Amino acid sequence: MIDETWYRRPPGVPLSRAAGGVVVRREGERLLVALVREADWSDYILPKGSLEAGETPEQAARREILEEAGLEDLRLLGDLGERERLNFKKKAWKVTRYYLFLTEQREGRPTDTRHAYRCEWFPLDALPPMFWPEQRALLEESRPLIRRLILGNQ
Repeated sequence: MIDETWYRRPPGVPLSRAAGGVVVRREGERLLVALVREADWSDYILPKGSLEAGETPEQAARREILEEAGLEDLRLLGDLGERERLNFKKKAWKVTRYYLFLTEQREGRPTDTRHAYRCEWFPLDALPPMFWPEQRALLEESRPLIRRLILGNQ
């Protein structure tokens, strides 16, 4: 699992911008969130990745969700803010902006051919083990907002 050193920016490490998404779908009164797992990893992540030339953060988030989860029927509901940490190789300080999307898609085919991603749906209130603690924190902190936006004031 990731230790706290991932969340302290060492001197001289360049800044890297990324974007990702929290994709939710409604199943009756339950809210399910799309999480992806790569190859044989035991933990899950939210779809996210670096911005490509000329992309806005929202465009990058949509592209990454398509590449990693195979979901393209996305309705933007809001901006969930940024999370910061070192990237996986500890070579750049990654600032990731997360967006909230609603979908009706139950499954999709990831388009990333370099990685073996698999998208699975989990209840927002019963998340599985996640690789990045800041992503779990994002989901837990945003839970009331997500419920309000999708289920209303029930």
